[in-house]
Amino acid sequence: MKITRISVYRKDLPLKDPYWLSGGRLKFEVLDATFIRLDTDAGITGWGEGTPWGHTYVPAHGPGIRAGLETMAQAILGLDPRKIELVERAMDLCLPGHLYAKSPVDMACWDIAGKAAGMPIADLLGGKRETGTPAASSVSSGEPDDMLGIIEAYRKRGYIAHSAKIGGSDTDKDIERIRHLEKHRKPGEIILYDVNRAWTRREAAIVMNGVADLGVTFEQPGETLDDIAAIRKVTTAPISVDESLVTLQDAARIARDGIAEVFGIKINRVGGLIKARRMRDIAIAHGIQMFIMATGGSVLADTEAAHLAQSVPQEFIRACWSCQDMLAIDIAPGSGPRCENGFITIGDEPGLGVIPDENLLGEPVAVYEA
Repeated sequence: MKITRISVYRKDLPLKDPYWLSGGRLKFEVLDATFIRLDTDAGITGWGEGTPWGHTYVPAHGPGIRAGLETMAQAILGLDPRKIELVERAMDLCLPGHLYAKSPVDMACWDIAGKAAGMPIADLLGGKRETGTPAASSVSSGEPDDMLGIIEAYRKRGYIAHSAKIGGSDTDKDIERIRHLEKHRKPGEIILYDVNRAWTRREAAIVMNGVADLGVTFEQPGETLDDIAAIRKVTTAPISVDESLVTLQDAARIARDGIAEVFGIKINRVGGLIKARRMRDIAIAHGIQMFIMATGGSVLADTEAAHLAQSVPQEFIRACWSCQDMLAIDIAPGSGPRCENGFITIGDEPGLGVIPDENLLGEPVAVYEA
């Protein structure tokens, strides 16, 4: 089997409501999404998506994905998509770095491999749990009552996991936010307090020690792994690393040096499932739990994350994010798993299990052929 054509689509994905990142320092209203279709000489088609969370969050942006695909196209065409590590090596040799640009190709290859094998991707990743994964909401930064109102709206939809955005120079306000949300947290509910790198080391120490009695988990309380390692020494709260978990070397350092108790694996950021799977295995080997997420995007990106999450043993998975429920449009109506009763559950459909409506995607912005 060989890849014969790569079709690239661009689509704006507007958010239902404006979204403020931790500390209210960055506002997002629309996501620049790239979808790709890989066609093969065996008649099997695979779909992939790359949707960074804007272009001011981390070093990734929509136009960069499409430029990367143009650069890599001739290195990808003619390869067997089922041999995913060979495709990975071809992309890494053709374009070092730029992991987020490679993730859509990786997703589409897994989709084809699953369809060819007649198995869902989660089974190709080692075997899926029959139980689904808690779907996590993402709660925009704001006043304590406003944040609680967002959580309550998600609760009505069955959500039991939430990522609440905190962070910024007002440490008293962050302590107030955390204590308010914890006071109203339901039994069994998961609330992750996501700082998105917004604290200095001093601010992190003040807030984390100021709520140490609550036993809550903080995500990315500092800018870098060095910052988080320093914060780790002066605090006791569990830590999740998100934005600073980019490469396998990062994962190995976090595990080896005891920097964090949780991995926040964003598949688009780390370069796709082939690389995320290795991080999963490092986490399990070191007793580290995981949140598994798309960086942003449609039901395609959420489903990819859910496949990996459902390949993780129950005791190691916390939740996977459901970005699709924050979008004003659906590019694959009636296709793919959705959040039901607070969980996303992968079924037995081969491959990714989601097919976008090409009429909604519009005409390709680029087509590459051998």
